[in-house]
Amino acid sequence: MINIENINKSELPYNIFERLYKKALNSKQQNLEAACISSFNNFNNEVESRFVNIKYIINTDWIFFSNYNSQKAKDFHQLDQISSIFFWNQINTQIRIKAKIKKTSKKFSDMHFFSRNLKKNALAVSSYQSKTIDSYDIVVENYKKTLESNELLNLRPEYWGGYAFTPYYFEFWEGHDSRLNKREVFKKIDSDSCWEHFFLQP
Repeated sequence: MINIENINKSELPYNIFERLYKKALNSKQQNLEAACISSFNNFNNEVESRFVNIKYIINTDWIFFSNYNSQKAKDFHQLDQISSIFFWNQINTQIRIKAKIKKTSKKFSDMHFFSRNLKKNALAVSSYQSKTIDSYDIVVENYKKTLESNELLNLRPEYWGGYAFTPYYFEFWEGHDSRLNKREVFKKIDSDSCWEHFFLQP
């Protein structure tokens, strides 16, 4: 589930997303919050993709949480432009997004961290995300030690927190059995919530 709060009802792409989200939710779509995020790895000169769970959409910010020492965090630091995609098979819909990304405030990261259960936070604290290890057993051992030490869970680590991306491009793809698929695009053309609106050939 995604917590959707205070979105701007005057911005049509946000209204369309919310309508499709509710349609997918009513259709029992699993993993509604899962979005594939792609970023550019400047060191390797290649594109990286991974799934994250979008936790909030607040106003124009789409928010997820991660380890700030991870590879994706390094990518975001090098280049603040990302692409993202949702696919909801129950309603045969995919939503493509292009966006700028930044860290959330420390206050917001604290709020979310302390709203989670201890097991999730123990993993966030104990994991050196994306670092090379010799054995999966090391992950399990670090996790168990952290979970047993409540002292470590009383403070959000500086290396874990939120990211917020702000879309400047939406493509809503709706598939049909006839293959006459609908592709509706919104592209921001200025900073005053003005969107260019057009359609693409299937």
